[in-house]
Amino acid sequence: QGQLVESGGGLVQPGGSLRLSCAASGSITIINEMGWYRQAPGKQRELVAGIRSGGTTVYAHSVKGRFTISRDNAKNTLYLRMNNLKPEDTAVYYCNAYYYTGYVPSSGWGQGTQVTVSS
Repeated sequence: QGQLVESGGGLVQPGGSLRLSCAASGSITIINEMGWYRQAPGKQRELVAGIRSGGTTVYAHSVKGRFTISRDNAKNTLYLRMNNLKPEDTAVYYCNAYYYTGYVPSSGWGQGTQVTVSS
């Protein structure tokens, strides 16, 4: 079994920055794709950014140029640097990963971390 734990959320003023982290632990042997999703009240969960094991990234149009996704494979940790935050970025942010425990493929979600952008 693998576990994903997010941290780094909080309250920030418009134009501010935050960095989210997602630490993967447990019986994980290999992590393939990882990503950040978010869900605002009354809205569906949406992909914010994704990254493959080789480093290829993808971003939602709304965050391109403001957010940067990265990963430290040695630490099994995923990051999301968020700059120039806007009120519409307010949401619960979730980490997602596709990984192996031994030879068994699996996927999982973190518990979420709240990001609130408000003056």
